[in-house]
Amino acid sequence: MTHCYPSTDELVENLSIDFLDYISQGNKSGRVINIALSGGNSPKAFFERIALNQYKAKTTVEWPKVHLFWVDERCVPPDHADSNYGMALSALLQKIDLKESSIHRIRGENNPGTEARRYGEEVKMLVPLKEDIPVFDLIFLGVGDDGHTASIFPNRMDLLDADKIYETAAHPDTGQIRITMTGKPILRAKKIIFLVTGLSKSTIVRQIMNREPESSRYPAAYFYLNRHDADWYLDSAAAKFLKSPKKW
Repeated sequence: MTHCYPSTDELVENLSIDFLDYISQGNKSGRVINIALSGGNSPKAFFERIALNQYKAKTTVEWPKVHLFWVDERCVPPDHADSNYGMALSALLQKIDLKESSIHRIRGENNPGTEARRYGEEVKMLVPLKEDIPVFDLIFLGVGDDGHTASIFPNRMDLLDADKIYETAAHPDTGQIRITMTGKPILRAKKIIFLVTGLSKSTIVRQIMNREPESSRYPAAYFYLNRHDADWYLDSAAAKFLKSPKKW
C-alpha cells in the first residue's frame, strides 16, 4: 500500500505511530520481534520522532522483546559520520530502553568480506529460518537517487538472487565499500516498509510505481514488483508525479 503525506514531518509522525503499534501487536505473541533497519537522512528523522515519542514508546512497546539488526552498513568504524549504526545510536538507541544484547550491528570496521560472512551467520543463528533463509518480522528500506535499495546498486543486480545472506558491494560513484543484505531475505520478510522522501526521488518513484521501462534497472523496482504487500511511505515531494496516490 502507498501512504502519502503532505510533508516529511507528517510522514515520520504517522510512520512512528504505525511502527510502535506494529511492535506492540507483535509483543502480544510473547516472542522476539526481529527488525532490520536502514540508514540515511529519512530514517534519521523517523528514529528521532520515535525518540521524541517517549511516553508511547515506553507504555506500548516491550523493548526487551525487540531485536534490531541492520540491512546494510558502510565499512567505517561505528563512530564515523557515515556509520548507519552510529546514526541510529545517537538518534534512537541511546534514548529507548533497549538492551545492548538486543542490538546486532554490522562491524563496519572489520574486513568487509569476513564481516559479511560473520554477520550472515549471526543473523541465521538468531532469526527464524525458512528454507535456510532468515525471516525478519520487519525490514525498513529506502530508495536512492539511482534506484538502489539496501546497498544493492543498479550495477549489482546479481545480489537480488544471491545465495549468501549478506554480501559486499561498492558504491558505483564513490567506491565506498558496504555490506548489504541480499534479495532473498528481503523478499522473505513478513513486512517490508519503504520510506522515501524528497523531490530528488520523485522521478524514480513514478517510474517504479508506473512500471515504466526505465525501472527495470532499479533494484528497488524488483521489490515493488515482487512484494505487492510492501508499504511505501512517501511525502508529497517524492509522490509529486504520481497521478493518484492511494492515501493522503
